[in-house]
Amino acid sequence: MTAALSLSPEVREAVRDGAPVLALESTIFTHGLPRPRNIDVALQAEAEVRSHGVVPATIGMVDGRPTVGLSPDEIERLSTTDGVVKASLRDLPVAAAKGLSAGTTVAATAFLADRAGIRVFSTGGLGGVHRDAQRTFDESADLGTLAGLPLIVVSAGVKSILDIPLTLERLETLNLAVVGYRTTDYPGFYIADSGHDLEYSAESPDEIAAMARTRDDLGIRSTLLIANPVDAERELDPALHDEVLARALAAADAAGIAGHDTTPFLLDFMQRETDGRSLDVNVDVYRGNVRLGAEIAVALGRKGP
Repeated sequence: MTAALSLSPEVREAVRDGAPVLALESTIFTHGLPRPRNIDVALQAEAEVRSHGVVPATIGMVDGRPTVGLSPDEIERLSTTDGVVKASLRDLPVAAAKGLSAGTTVAATAFLADRAGIRVFSTGGLGGVHRDAQRTFDESADLGTLAGLPLIVVSAGVKSILDIPLTLERLETLNLAVVGYRTTDYPGFYIADSGHDLEYSAESPDEIAAMARTRDDLGIRSTLLIANPVDAERELDPALHDEVLARALAAADAAGIAGHDTTPFLLDFMQRETDGRSLDVNVDVYRGNVRLGAEIAVALGRKGP
């Protein structure tokens, strides 16, 4: 453990004692959701984790200090203060030196969780390979980071604004195993089935824990990705999704939107054109992944067969 990393006493004790802990990211409430819904979702997620007998470890940066196990006051501060930045893994030392407060992305959260000794992490959707990446080389840092961390990460796939087929190809190249939870349909975040298939599924948290134990026994140091689709009755209507996404991509092209501005532009377009329904699905997705992540953390704490 490094002195540059701050652990809450509760998280430190749980990790030391081998109690179940679940890592949670902070960009969902610093940048992903509007106020005041953001803080409600963050605190409800922690309450959900505790209801399973698991310690929540929400991760972020407070005044330049990477923190694992944000307090309720720190969560509220990051949720309500202007000027909080978004920090990926590469940004951590810069933000620390400048004393910045930040929401941590999947890549940064996963890295800090691993450094703290946490084994399971729940998020909404992963970053992936962007459309037209053959020309732009635009690919999320999430993929390369997770390829070197022996975690279990629960998500609802990657957002459908990305290039899902190319993302799945990159995951294979990076030796990142992708397992559907009770499905072999790869989810597309807002929708339960992206139209792409997975080779494997798992039927229970215990089965997922067994996969992770075997990976660790073999000395494989890459993340086990669990693809957990949103409940079918809560997904965005697939026809509406496809129609709005097509218009969003066309609007981005017409406006000359490129690079890091693309994702926020497309997500904002989706939210406006679905009258906020995409935002509701975002929250439903996150809650489902938090619930499953807590169940996996408990299963991982049990002795295997």
